[in-house]
Amino acid sequence: MSRRIDWPDLLLGLFLLLVATGTLVATRKLGVGTAANMGPGYMPRVIAIAVILFGLFFTGRGLLRSHLGIAQVHLRPLLAIPLAVALFSLLVEVAGLAVASLITILAAAYATHEVRAREAVIFGVVIAAASVLLFVKVLSLPLPIWPPDLFG
Repeated sequence: MSRRIDWPDLLLGLFLLLVATGTLVATRKLGVGTAANMGPGYMPRVIAIAVILFGLFFTGRGLLRSHLGIAQVHLRPLLAIPLAVALFSLLVEVAGLAVASLITILAAAYATHEVRAREAVIFGVVIAAASVLLFVKVLSLPLPIWPPDLFG
């Protein structure tokens, strides 16, 4: 009885292992430090180790199960998600974090047919408020909250 290999998972796993190993080799001379006092090599190595774990998972899964097939590619999400990211990067400084976050959520929501406009707006407002609280109030990042000319 022949067993089929899930080639997409296997190749993804091997690719992740290759990238993570390359990262570990490239950052081998950087100081690591500790979690409390991180050196320049700390985060690249932590991320590389996490990517190695994902690589091992996908490699193992690729070897242990047969290929399930690849779903049909839909154009709508392929356009909506990069558009949302581009809109955020273009709007965050000129329209403010709150407006940019809301527009980003609405553009990203267009990626699926399942979302309802009312839910997207409510979610967008919540995410915009949380973004302002986290990035502007808690982390004190110098980002405008609203368009600069809106309030004076």
